Amino acid sequence: MRDGVQVKPGSSVDLGNFSADAKLGLEDKEIAQAATTRLGQRLADLGAMLAANHTRALLVVIQGMDASGKDGTVRHCIGPLNPMGVGVTSFKAPTHVELGHDFLWRVHAACPARGQVGIFNRSHYEDVLVVRVENLAPQDVWSRRYDAINAFERHLVDEGTIIVKCWLNMSKDEQAVQMRERLEDPKKNWKFNPDDLEKRKKWDEYMEAYRVMLEKTSTDWAPWHVIPADRKWVRNLVVSELLVDALEGLDMTWPGLDPALRKTKVV
Repeated sequence: MRDGVQVKPGSSVDLGNFSADAKLGLEDKEIAQAATTRLGQRLADLGAMLAANHTRALLVVIQGMDASGKDGTVRHCIGPLNPMGVGVTSFKAPTHVELGHDFLWRVHAACPARGQVGIFNRSHYEDVLVVRVENLAPQDVWSRRYDAINAFERHLVDEGTIIVKCWLNMSKDEQAVQMRERLEDPKKNWKFNPDDLEKRKKWDEYMEAYRVMLEKTSTDWAPWHVIPADRKWVRNLVVSELLVDALEGLDMTWPGLDPALRKTKVV
C-alpha cells in the first residue's frame, strides 16, 4: 500500500491520480480494522523500544482540509502509544512573540526529543497553504518557504528524527457529509466552525496549494504520502502501516544491561 500513496520526490503531481475513496486493494472493512489493531500493538512495542534506546525520534506530520479526519487519525493510529512518550502540537495563528521570529522558530521548539514521538496536527505547512490562499503574506515571502522547509526537515533527519508526512485526501462531497454531521450531531457541534465554510468556498485554490506543496516538498528524506481519507478504515490502516514501517526501519533492539550490573542483587 505504501508504494501506492507515496509522492515520488522530484515528480510532477496530478491530484487526479490520487482517489480520495480508494481502497488500495482492501475490500473487507472488518479485516482491515483487525489489521489496524494488530499494527497498533506492534506500534506500542516499537514506541517503547524507541524510548528505551533514546537515540532517535519520530515526527508525524498530518495535514488535510477541515473535517478530513486529522483528530481521528491521531486517536486511532497514535492512540496505542504510551502517552508519556508522545507530544501532539496543533499550530494556530502565531502569537505576537512568534511573529517576532522566523516562521519555523515555533515549529523547531515543538519537535520531538530523542526517544519521543511528535505529532503535528496541522504544521509548518500551514505557512504555504492557508497563508498562500488567504493572502496572509505576499507571494515572494511564502514562495521561498518551500526550500526553507526542505532544508529544515533535512536538518531534523540528519540529527536523528524520522519524518512521516501524511496528507489526508478527502473529497469535497465527503467534507460536506462531515460538516453536516457537525451541525446535526450534538456530540460534534463543538467542532463546527463557520470559518470552515469560507475555506470550503476556496476548495480549488486549496487543492492547488496542496498540489504544489506535495510537488515541492516531497523529498528523499521526508516524502509525502497521500492518504485516501473518505473511508476512515482505509485511512487508519494505511497510516498505521506507515508508522510501523518507519520504526521497524530503524532495526532497533532492546538496550542490554551493563555487564557491571549483572551481578547486582535485589534484596
